[in-house]
Amino acid sequence: MPNSTYDNNNNVPENLLTVKSRISEAANKAGRIPENIKLVAVSKNHTVELISSALLAGHRIFGENRIQETQLKWPVLIDQYPDISLHLVGSLQTNKVKDALAIFDVIETVDRPKLAQAIAREIDRSGNYPECYIEVNLGNESQKGGIFPEELEGFIALCRDDLALPICGLMCIPPSSEEPAPYFALLKKLTLRHGLLESSMGMSRDYDVAVTFGATVVRVGTEIFGERNAI
Repeated sequence: MPNSTYDNNNNVPENLLTVKSRISEAANKAGRIPENIKLVAVSKNHTVELISSALLAGHRIFGENRIQETQLKWPVLIDQYPDISLHLVGSLQTNKVKDALAIFDVIETVDRPKLAQAIAREIDRSGNYPECYIEVNLGNESQKGGIFPEELEGFIALCRDDLALPICGLMCIPPSSEEPAPYFALLKKLTLRHGLLESSMGMSRDYDVAVTFGATVVRVGTEIFGERNAI
């Protein structure tokens, strides 16, 4: 696991360099190209000031969990930095789809038919066309969202063939009490089996492991911004 030698509140640029170095190290050991791995800096419950530190350091890919918080923090930053790519990494309610597609470039948590249908309708209505990832519940955990693996093939067919959603990859959060490596290996296998390009897996505690098993996207918050506080 990553160590905790970060002065997160004051050294966001240094923390970014450290995380990117760990990604590069893991990629090189696995015979992969580090530049092919996207780092999503998860800024949920972190201030505009901390996010601005990351932006000034040149980082442009960020993740948020909640629509309302995103609407409060990000419009002014997007105006200043139009090349920002903003990922929704939290669950999405169908009644928030319009708001989500108005601000997010990537929706990582497409996890049920009703939501997929709502996204397709809003794409048709608005012309906003975010990249979409299907969230897979690899541990079949009842308390979590996500499509169970045995239902994935049919759900991908619904999204791609029936609804014409721009599905580019899969996303997972392994069971927190278990070793993540087998779940990362399975997600990568499923990604390749279905002809998708992106595997979004790995967070602060295990992103280097995820890189080893083929992650193309890792989602890191605490190791960049520090512990979350309500803003």
